[in-house]
Amino acid sequence: MLNFDLIKTEGHARRGRLTLNHGVVETPIFMPVGTYGTVKGVMPRSLEEMGAQIILGNTFHLWMRPGLDVMKQFGGLHKFESWQKPILTDSGGFQVWSLGEMRKISEEGVRFASPVNGDKLFLTPEVSMQIQTVLNSDIVMQFDECTPYWKGGKEGQANGHITTEREARVSMELSLRWARRCITEFTNLQNPNALFGIVQGGMFENLREESLAGLVDMNLPGYAVGGVSVGEPKDEMLRVMNHIVHKLPPHKPRYLMGVGTPEDLVAGVAAGVDMFDCVMPTRNARNGHLFTRFGDLRLRNARYKNDEQPLDYTCTCHTCQNFSRAYLHHLDRCNEMLGPMLTTIHNLHYYLNLMREVREALDAGTFTEFQKQFAADRARGV
Repeated sequence: MLNFDLIKTEGHARRGRLTLNHGVVETPIFMPVGTYGTVKGVMPRSLEEMGAQIILGNTFHLWMRPGLDVMKQFGGLHKFESWQKPILTDSGGFQVWSLGEMRKISEEGVRFASPVNGDKLFLTPEVSMQIQTVLNSDIVMQFDECTPYWKGGKEGQANGHITTEREARVSMELSLRWARRCITEFTNLQNPNALFGIVQGGMFENLREESLAGLVDMNLPGYAVGGVSVGEPKDEMLRVMNHIVHKLPPHKPRYLMGVGTPEDLVAGVAAGVDMFDCVMPTRNARNGHLFTRFGDLRLRNARYKNDEQPLDYTCTCHTCQNFSRAYLHHLDRCNEMLGPMLTTIHNLHYYLNLMREVREALDAGTFTEFQKQFAADRARGV
């Protein structure tokens, strides 16, 4: 169901190979996010052409639509979305957290009203495992409570405050109890895939270590760090990442959830991360924010109206090989559907190619030099 080979290390950075039921994944890797069974605006064929090895689906949203009856009919998510390589599914914990006041958390699970039709629903660790078994995802994530950075509201709101250590402990310990229930249900369902645990604990290093120790005792096939990129300052995220990631079991894959910018990915690799996901390359692409080797490009800037250059002259993606900044600027200004499709192809290609270059540097033993050149190139500007 899962085999992880640690091929090479350089400092905390790792070069690995992950074998799953639907194929092999070379790590470090970035995983494009396909929440509803599709990476927005990109055909599966294009994903393969740009080097995607594994993509994400979302338990919560696929449970809402199209529902389990349809998924059972197709035998899971792979056939349904015509993607035969590995898939990881998020458990729904983050989506439940994002519902805010619309949900009520108890020891048993989470009660909430469906954002689709208002139906009263109850999501538990057991239900999450049942849904993910029907989806037949290669990597199943435990159902957890995503510990927020802001408790009871957002920054600037009267009822909001930074989560205290006591509040983070209660949340973390609940996630540990839910992890045990996930393992029991996952085993009872005879799911042939791999279940990952999620390290929580907010911004508190001691709680992160307690969470990790509890999960390691459960001897799961892989481990993720969750509860980052949830509103905290960037330096706080980096502090937690650098403190906990290299302490995860070295012989198992390490996944940093929901992170982040190109700089975050390279820093994450240096900290020992093997797997990343983030909506940033696709979401930003739809808003004219492009990532390039030489910094970020804001396509909506009037300076690009007559610019005949590609987004990035070093990029080999279909967009950069065929279209100018001027044309992409025009598509964006006219709200043409082709615009976000082409910019999404570029951003995802950039992220996947960045990870390919990281793997090549690790293979060659030159990752430290790669980091320096990466930072210099990105600082140069477009």
